[in-house]
Amino acid sequence: MKHNIDILAIGAHPDDVELGCGGTIAKHISQGQSVAIIDLTRGELGTRGSIEIRDLESRKAADILLVKDRFNLGLRDGWIENNEDSQLSLISFLRHLRPKIVLCTAPNDRHPDHVISSKLIVDACFKSGLKKIETQWEGKTQHAYRPVNLYHYIQFYDLSADFTVDISDHFETKMKAINAHSSQFYDPLSVDSKTLISSKEFYDSISARSIEWGRSMGTAHGEGFIAERRLGVSLLTDLL
Repeated sequence: MKHNIDILAIGAHPDDVELGCGGTIAKHISQGQSVAIIDLTRGELGTRGSIEIRDLESRKAADILLVKDRFNLGLRDGWIENNEDSQLSLISFLRHLRPKIVLCTAPNDRHPDHVISSKLIVDACFKSGLKKIETQWEGKTQHAYRPVNLYHYIQFYDLSADFTVDISDHFETKMKAINAHSSQFYDPLSVDSKTLISSKEFYDSISARSIEWGRSMGTAHGEGFIAERRLGVSLLTDLL
């Protein structure tokens, strides 16, 4: 089975991927792995910023992470639906990019878009492998393709992780990518409306959670993930 890229990270909003798995993305790119990002919406319902500002911030964050390709599905922020049209749109990207691994939104979270997106992505990944579902890319019929693995990064809620990734050497890059979304997060000089995620408390919690996940595996920083299926290893010594 041919893979065009190693990892595809998908978020409901333009900053979800950076918050949930930015360190993991940076680490794998540093090891020569290929990574792409898909944002399902442009974050147009966000209290702060605008579509144009968020588009620029998304590109800046991708450049910091060294992600070559970042796409936007153009679904409606706040009104994401797990329906046929949304699934087919995502399936076309899955069959075009052919990722080995998909990283996606949390299965349970504070923002409804995250939860709906999670099921949408899981369903699209499965149906992408069904030959009788027809899609096209640039006028050409696509071949069926299903990613090998799908993992959920953890967002606002404190969900239990099935495994953690050591991002100690890439935590600063993750934070720089988050800071690229300056319209959304803590800025003491900002005169924009205050939101939960623009608070200093939320900003500080990013580091605190990363340190806690790192502590659980004996490292400085980590990111937690939930597996869509049971994990397995060939040898016990493969586990840290």
